[in-house]
Amino acid sequence: MPSSSLRSLLQARADVRVQDRIALSAAVTEGVQLRTGDFAAWLAERGRVNEFRVDRIPFAELDGWSFDQRSGNLAHRSGRFFTVEGLHVTEEDGPYGDGPYADWYQPIIKQSEVGILGILVKEFDGVPHFLMQAKMEPGNPNLLQLSPTVQATRSNYTKAHKGADVKYIEYFVGPRRGRVIADVLQSEHGSWFYRKSNRNMIVEATGDVPLLDDFCWLTLGQISELLPRDNVVNMDSRTVLSCLPHPDTGAGALLSDIELFSWITGERARHDVRAERVPLVSVPRWKHGENAIEHEDGRYFRVVAVSVRAGNREVTGWTQPLFEPVGQGVTAFLTREFEGVPHVLVHARVEGGFLDTIELGPTVQYTPDNYAHLDARDRPRFLDTVLRARGDRIRYEAVHSEEGGRFLNAESRYLIVDADEADAPQDPPPGYTWVTPAQLTSLVRHGHYVNVQGRTLLACLNAMTVTAR
Repeated sequence: MPSSSLRSLLQARADVRVQDRIALSAAVTEGVQLRTGDFAAWLAERGRVNEFRVDRIPFAELDGWSFDQRSGNLAHRSGRFFTVEGLHVTEEDGPYGDGPYADWYQPIIKQSEVGILGILVKEFDGVPHFLMQAKMEPGNPNLLQLSPTVQATRSNYTKAHKGADVKYIEYFVGPRRGRVIADVLQSEHGSWFYRKSNRNMIVEATGDVPLLDDFCWLTLGQISELLPRDNVVNMDSRTVLSCLPHPDTGAGALLSDIELFSWITGERARHDVRAERVPLVSVPRWKHGENAIEHEDGRYFRVVAVSVRAGNREVTGWTQPLFEPVGQGVTAFLTREFEGVPHVLVHARVEGGFLDTIELGPTVQYTPDNYAHLDARDRPRFLDTVLRARGDRIRYEAVHSEEGGRFLNAESRYLIVDADEADAPQDPPPGYTWVTPAQLTSLVRHGHYVNVQGRTLLACLNAMTVTAR
């Protein structure tokens, strides 16, 4: 048996080989099955051959879902899937005095089970291709988007809904059928989920893989060309793609890796956050109506119910609650070069549903309508910088929707914006720091360091690097 040092060396060499093969796939913009120019027609055709319909309904028409008489929590009679409960969050002012005492209540989704988001990879003509799916989600504005090979909760793939098998699930659970490239637990939206994680997986298949309806093989270069298009590549694909290994070009970072981990640890230590689940019926300032649970000021989001028809899903018809944001979000990285090395400005974000107090998020991650009534001094840092950015400073811009299985019409305008010292100083305010994209890629190989919005922007950053070659 080889020594531990030899095993480490062999693993390092294997990682380099994977990175080289990923780079090769990124450089190829035409796949063996589908030309990039034909993708839009293929996606539209998959929409035509399947029946898709989503209708808003009153809560009373939910099938299998009901409000508990005592707590008011909204749950499924099976005890599976998820519940809508209340959350009470308090945060004490940090030692830097950089934020007021915070205390708020809100509805939250409690979903304990860990889902699988998995992309299958296979080599064709020496080039790795990714097996992607045209998947309908009821909350997507355009219903059909490009999802991972597998996008399933545990209730789905264990068939708690008594529906059909999840296609290709056998490559991600049970006996291994290929080589694991990435496998990490990542958080979902900490503002709307309570401590929710999904298993983000990339597995390279060995042997033949049948190509089923609604699936296509694409190179990473093709996917990179699709990422700048509005509402095409769904959130689950973006988070999995962010976990891909890329060549480490992180030399010249303002913070060393040790300094960065120390900074993250310090941010987690200095925030005193308490998040307590409470009965939904006891959440103040949220009105419960026949068709929605919403804040009395009309801001933030509302809880609604829908009826769904989807001919190509494991279950072809169902009803469910969804969270619907009020207004479109703005999510952005400010970026600068220091000594010729690109950096992005990350924010140590506190969200009530996070497992470990903070995760690194984008520079800006807000819904402007929620802050429009505030004076300029009370608006979130850097939000106006992004909103006022000139066109020649915007390096990336696209509208992406969030997780369509739980959120209705949840869209954000994702941007990567060049900044200068006046916009974003090299010595940023407390709670912010500069990191290289390579450092973010390294952090994403571990769970609960980079939030889901940050992972989307990281996937977009990597795509920009590919398409610029």
